[in-house]
Parts: sequence; structure tokens; C-alpha cells
Amino acid sequence: MVGRKKRYALADSAQQIVGGFLLAGPFVVTEEVWVLATDMTPLQALLTVLIVFLIGYGALYKADDDRDPDRESEVAGIPTRFVSLMVVSFGSVAILSVAFGAPGTFLGETFVDGQPSMETVRITLQAVSVGAVFSVVGAATADSVF
Repeated sequence: MVGRKKRYALADSAQQIVGGFLLAGPFVVTEEVWVLATDMTPLQALLTVLIVFLIGYGALYKADDDRDPDRESEVAGIPTRFVSLMVVSFGSVAILSVAFGAPGTFLGETFVDGQPSMETVRITLQAVSVGAVFSVVGAATADSVF
């Protein structure tokens, strides 16, 4: 397969989804994650997102000698597998947060004109970034093992 682009299949995303959701679940419903997110600064949230990207890239391309990002199919110059991993890592936490009603449970969700307040949205996004640190490990591991 040297020199050829590796095909990225739906099964690859399915593996990531299983691993991502598996490790995201416990952190979405943990009060400590929401307390941390409440006290995070924007810089801390950005650093947390960067950590997710670094863990994901390292797990996919540095821990697995069989993968080369230069040989994989790409979306806007970024390997498709990595794009999928990031969508799954952050998306699984976001979906579970909403499905479980975590913002309302842990933040007492305040609404403005029928919509969540910007503060609720900010804290929820920060909680998603914290949960994604764990979700990316599960998603990348599942992708690499199968």
C-alpha cells in the first residue's frame, strides 16, 4: 500500500464512535467535570482542546507504525481518519451531555427568551472539552485495535 491513499471506510468511524461514547459517558455525568468547566478560563479551555488534538494525533499516527497521515485520504488537507476522530471525540460528549440533560442538572440551566444563556453554553462547551480528553482515548484505541 506504499504510495497509495488508504481508503477510509464507514466501519472506521463506527469503531471510533463505540470507543468514544464508551469512555465519554462516565465523564458527562460526573459533577466534578462540570465544576471544573465552570471555573475554567478561556485559555484553559483552549489548552484542553489542544490536548485532545495532540492525544488524537499521537494515538493515530505516532503509536501505530502502520499508519502514515501522508498516505491517507484527506479532507481539506487533513487526514479523514483524524477529522472523524475529532468529530467523534467532541461530538460524543456533546450528544451525551444533551441526551442526559447534564447542563440542566449541574448548572441549573438558566434560559433567556427560551434559549440557554450564553454562560450555560460556555460552560457546557468547556465541559465537552474536558470529556473529550477521555473520549479521544477510547475512540483512537478502538480505531487502532480493530
